[in-house]
Amino acid sequence: MFNLDRAFFEDQTPKLISSAKRSLQDRQRDIYDSHRHRVYAVAYYMIGNELAAEETLTQTFVRAFQIAEEPDAKTVDAVLMGELRAQLGFDEPAPFMEVTTEGSNGSRNIRRTDLEEAIQQLPPMERLVFLLKDVEGYSTAAIGDFVSLPAADLPRILLSARLRLRSILASGISAKPSFQGDDPSSASAAA
Repeated sequence: MFNLDRAFFEDQTPKLISSAKRSLQDRQRDIYDSHRHRVYAVAYYMIGNELAAEETLTQTFVRAFQIAEEPDAKTVDAVLMGELRAQLGFDEPAPFMEVTTEGSNGSRNIRRTDLEEAIQQLPPMERLVFLLKDVEGYSTAAIGDFVSLPAADLPRILLSARLRLRSILASGISAKPSFQGDDPSSASAAA
């Protein structure tokens, strides 16, 4: 004979499972959405290439979701750091840059593109610490966890990065001609 209870529960089981899967997918999508901008921004500034940053973003989340169904920010950051270390091959900070007053750009305005180019010239560890602290706003303790360095070393690395950036920008500004007019080509044509 036909069992009504069995038919009812058998029909509902697949719907309940698909509903649970869908909610896991929704939660995973929320995790991705909440971290993707930060992961992409750090990857882009570290690598300097949009396509490579997209690939790093993808690999970071693929590996993070392999580690845990619902990875937290610390897991995502650890995987991102692993990806960056593998691609850029860095572990040690660059030698500390000493403070000098030469080449100071004073109160000149810096174009964003000049700053972005200067950031790309920093040694990888200095670039990463600078980006995490000054661009992304991470705490010193979080950066220490992220890069696996003692928090006491980070202020020195950050200061060195800032000094190196200042030096790079100052040398770039002094090498570029400054024109009073709107178009640099019109200044040379007038001479």
